[in-house]
Amino acid sequence: MSMSAERVEDPVGGDDTPTRVSGRWSAVLNEALRARRVLIGIAIIIGLVLLAWVGPLISPWDFSQRDFGAFRSPPSLDHWFGTGSTGRDIFTLTMVGLQKSIIIGLLAAVITTALAAVVGAFAGYFLGITDKVLMWITDLFLVLPSFLILAILYPALRDSGWLVFVILLAGLMWMVTAKMVRGMTISLKEREYVLAARYMGVPHYKIIFRHILPNMSSLLIVDATINVSSAIILETALSYFGFGVQPPDVSLGSLIADGSKEALAFPWTFWFCTGLLVLLVLAVNLIGDGLRDALDPQTKRRS
Repeated sequence: MSMSAERVEDPVGGDDTPTRVSGRWSAVLNEALRARRVLIGIAIIIGLVLLAWVGPLISPWDFSQRDFGAFRSPPSLDHWFGTGSTGRDIFTLTMVGLQKSIIIGLLAAVITTALAAVVGAFAGYFLGITDKVLMWITDLFLVLPSFLILAILYPALRDSGWLVFVILLAGLMWMVTAKMVRGMTISLKEREYVLAARYMGVPHYKIIFRHILPNMSSLLIVDATINVSSAIILETALSYFGFGVQPPDVSLGSLIADGSKEALAFPWTFWFCTGLLVLLVLAVNLIGDGLRDALDPQTKRRS
């Protein structure tokens, strides 16, 4: 009898599951770091982060400062990326915009993945009316056009700041991941350690957060990585149509939207911020692809 109690105690106490998940994630991380593309992606990300935060400090021009003697001037020793139509330094603007795009991408990805994990896990664990309601909401968000929602909400939220915009972005991106999490939860809820925890009276929410979600942590981390680039691209597209970050704040998306109007006549107002956006998205995708391949059991066979 005591031996049986000892067998059940481990899964319920949560000591075994975090250790097992940690060990699996460590193996996935080690496998991903062996891929050259992941290392290249990490190096690019680190370089862009340093450039974004150190660049404005070493720039001879402040963010709001204007050079009234140099309107739309090409790159030079005084203005490394040239100036815009108002005489503002493009290098400083681009670095500040890069900061905002990185922050928006990271925050939107974290909120998206967290929301999807909670909705999918609760739907898959409880099923029944909970599943029907949550999946009905998920399907509703999938059917409604994103731009229609933005067109309705944007006038009321325009002056609320970029954090509200991040939440709005996350609200448009979580649905597919939630369905994936739901399917995995339905499978995981029948595992022995989950059944043992349930029979011993562990609250359902603790089972979800201590046993269900930790066992799909690798999937969620990869999904969050991919959502970073998705959020950055979506923010750029929305900024192009005027739904993104509003002045005086800037992002790569808003800079691209402004620079596209004069990209042929004054290319430095467009191509520097566009190049950094491409580089940022490429780096994130390289990391995401490497993590996804590390989780794929067929990766070694394909290699």
